[in-house]
This record gives sequence, structure tokens and C-alpha cells, in this order.
Amino acid sequence: MSATFDLAKTFAETSSYYLRREKNARQRCAQNMANLEERVYAGTIREAMEASAVALPFRTVLDHAEKAGLYEALKDMRAQLTRQLLTRTPGSSTCQITNEAARMDVEAAQSFLQATEGLLEMADDSAAKPAPEPSADPTPEPAAQPAPVNVPKATPAQKRTLTAIRDNGVKLQYLLNGRMEVQIESGAKPRKDMVEWVIAQGWAAKGTCTSVREAQPVHLTAIGEAILAN
Repeated sequence: MSATFDLAKTFAETSSYYLRREKNARQRCAQNMANLEERVYAGTIREAMEASAVALPFRTVLDHAEKAGLYEALKDMRAQLTRQLLTRTPGSSTCQITNEAARMDVEAAQSFLQATEGLLEMADDSAAKPAPEPSADPTPEPAAQPAPVNVPKATPAQKRTLTAIRDNGVKLQYLLNGRMEVQIESGAKPRKDMVEWVIAQGWAAKGTCTSVREAQPVHLTAIGEAILAN
């Protein structure tokens, strides 16, 4: 098990996935629009819009952290998004694209709050623990033992996602429009971006299917099982 909780490392690992996802989505959209022989596909535009909305709070925190520190930047962003969710009214524009963007902003705020849930509390708990004092016991060091497996520190939201994958029969289904949705056999349905994140981290993996129209079952890897066992 990790000795102490490293907020900077944990947030960097989480944000890197969403920033990389945004970059890839923007590139696919740009390639599609630059190809004059191909029809502009609305799915690539929607994917880029959604990925950009989700990545924005993470990028803003990283930029703000350079001056205010990561803890304060994350605390401010969580408070700001919470206020927005409590006070924001649904989009009522006559432009469908504007309403779609407003919906994505709401879902992005929810995604960020869930992905970073518990990080500040874990950082506080880690800072409150006193550092172990060096032992004055002259007893010789024991024989070297194999290094234990370093189990990553997971947030409560990440653990809930892993638990759902373990218990709820989570599957990923590709739709005809190129998008993907999460299906479950029972229990609560985890967010798609959270399922994709734990898969990207190697905490879970997708099964193989004979057809792309078949839902792909998701299962925990040894690391994911070890995280839930702690």
C-alpha cells in the first residue's frame, strides 16, 4: 500500500487522461473537417465538444496551481462548479448547438466533481499523520524481502466505479452513431468516463467479442482487485 497520499501525483494521473482524450478528439475532428472529400461527421464535432468541456476544469486547476498551489486551486474549482450546478438553469436557447453545449458543461462539472471527490480529504488526512520516527533499535536489518506490490491510492468515486465493475455486470456497448454507452445487469450504473478512466489506468479491462455490435464486458484486473481489497 502507498505510504502517503500524493495529491499532485494523483491529480496529474487523473487529469492527464482527460487532457489526452480531449487532444485526440480535437485531432479527429480537425482531420474530418480538413478532408474536403469526406462529409463532415457530426459525431466527431460532438465528441470534441464533450471532451473539451470535461477537460477544461482540469486544465484550469493545473494553470491556477502554478500560483495558488494545487490544493487551493482544486478547492476553488470544486466550490465554483458546485455553485454553478446549484444555480444554473437549463439551456433555453433556440439554437440546438448552444443547448447541447450547455448540457455538456453541466455533465462536465458533474464529472469533475466525481473524479476529484475525496482528494482534498485524503490530502488532509495524509498531512495530519505524523512522520514515523527513526528507530534507535540496533537490531540488524532483516534479510531482504521481495518488494510488495504498490497498490495505487483510489478516490471514493474511483472505488465505486471498480465496485460496480466487480458487482454490477458492467458492459460497454458501441452504438450505430459511433458513440458508446455503459450497460449494467443490476445495481447502479457508473459514469462512462469513469469506466474509461479505470480501464486506461489498467485497473480494469474490456473483454473480447466476436462482433462490434456485441456489448463488451468489463472486468477488474489484479490491480483493481487489490485496490478494493485494501
